Amino acid sequence: MACCGDSMEDEENGKKMEADQDTNKDHTKRSKLGWFWSLLLLIFGAVVITMSVLTILKYFDYLKKGRGPHHHQEIVENYANALGISMQFFDVQKSGKLVNNKIVWRGDSALHDGSEENLDLSKGLYDAGDLMKFGFPMAFTATVLSWAILEYGDHMNAVKQLEHAQESLKWITDYLINAHPSQNMLYIQVGDPDLDHSCWERPETMSEKRPLTQINTTFPGTEVAAETAAAMASASLVFRRINSSYANLLLMHARQLFTFADTYRGSYSMSVPQVQKYYNSTGYEDELLWAATWLYHATRDRSYLEYVTDINGQAFANWGIPTWFSWDNKHAGLQVLLSRINIFGSEDVSETENLGLQMYRRTAESIMCGLLPDSPTATSSRTDSGLIWIVKWNSLQHPVASAFLAVLYSDYMIASGTETLYCSGKSYQPHDLRKFAISQVDYLLGKNPMEMSYLVGYGNNYPLYVHHRGSSIPADANTGCTDGFKWLESESPNPNVAIGALVGGPFLNESYIDSRNNSMQGEPTTYNSALLVGLLSGLVTSSQMVKSYT
Repeated sequence: MACCGDSMEDEENGKKMEADQDTNKDHTKRSKLGWFWSLLLLIFGAVVITMSVLTILKYFDYLKKGRGPHHHQEIVENYANALGISMQFFDVQKSGKLVNNKIVWRGDSALHDGSEENLDLSKGLYDAGDLMKFGFPMAFTATVLSWAILEYGDHMNAVKQLEHAQESLKWITDYLINAHPSQNMLYIQVGDPDLDHSCWERPETMSEKRPLTQINTTFPGTEVAAETAAAMASASLVFRRINSSYANLLLMHARQLFTFADTYRGSYSMSVPQVQKYYNSTGYEDELLWAATWLYHATRDRSYLEYVTDINGQAFANWGIPTWFSWDNKHAGLQVLLSRINIFGSEDVSETENLGLQMYRRTAESIMCGLLPDSPTATSSRTDSGLIWIVKWNSLQHPVASAFLAVLYSDYMIASGTETLYCSGKSYQPHDLRKFAISQVDYLLGKNPMEMSYLVGYGNNYPLYVHHRGSSIPADANTGCTDGFKWLESESPNPNVAIGALVGGPFLNESYIDSRNNSMQGEPTTYNSALLVGLLSGLVTSSQMVKSYT
């Protein structure tokens, strides 16, 4: 019985073991299935999270690079080509001993400028088609070129023009530094304009005297001293990261020149009556504000911000009165530049200073509304094809300057997330301002009734008889002061292409007479080129606006 009882117990234990094994197998099978599904869920979750992160990153990248259908990331080739061509005009206009000269028909010139006062004023740029160095428009050229680099240096770099722009700027600021030998003295002109205009010659063969003109405490020149301070301050920001000692030197000169300009107030047009025929100033208040604003950007010294808001805003700024940006009138540029501080915000701005900044911004908005062609307050100062047109002499300066400011303001809006500009009850978006700017630059590049490019060297049809001495005389011609006039009167096209020159522009009826004697329409200027470089740099690709220059 015991035997049988043990057998039955063993049999039951065996059955139990088999059951336990089946249970364990079932548990193992379920465990494997659970692990499998858990793994699948983990993989699926990881994929979802990765895709979400990528989507978010793409969205932020989209916001960073610009919104809307008018802001593409690729390079706009025709603007890139035009920018490269425009930059070359600075090389065409260089005075002094040329370094890495890229213009085959240009050579060293004016090597002894400044020697009568033991100064080296050989560098700098010839003003226009003549061989004068006028300090007022030259300093404005430097300020605008600095502004363009500060805002759109990344764009320039993308099309390999940044280094060229920096070199061109330094060629001017080297001259300006040497033109300021002491705190309260600034040389503002090299050459006698009356004598210069009685000659037609290449800069390389100049033989007449090149007298110097200065401003000082007895004969002040607030506007030119202040504009030179603005040029120095803005350029110091450009060179801060690539040549800090040079930037500090520029800033020292900027501070001194501003103090000189503000302390000894007086128009240079009164101190130097000779300039009235060429670059007559209509007032210096705008230049004082312009210089102080650039010094604030360069130093973050609150006293400069207070100067343009609390102290002098009401008296000097023309709040509520839209104006045109030019070498003579900085108000419109000033309104936009100070709007930048208000749009992006600043922790060190007081309540009263902020109120002043708001007034600058409101005026800037009025300017923008005036530029938009279908705005209720749109300016009527346009040609039938829509080009901004203010004056017949050098008519392209104002549309190019206006378009440059419009691109800047559009990009300020995009970078700050400001979606709407209101113009007397009608709303506009940043791309509307950009569209206006494009209409102006496309006009001068050939989309106009003349079907010609006003930028020399761009396209297949551009002016051939540019009012420009060096361009009009063969490089191997040995001419003096007066015997070069035969080249002015010649019926042949200029033997040398003044590559990058932006000529004066069309008349109000949109006609253009391509004649070398037509200086009103056919003479290029360096400050027009600086404005065009800024405009093209803003349009060559979409905005990547930085919020602070520092």
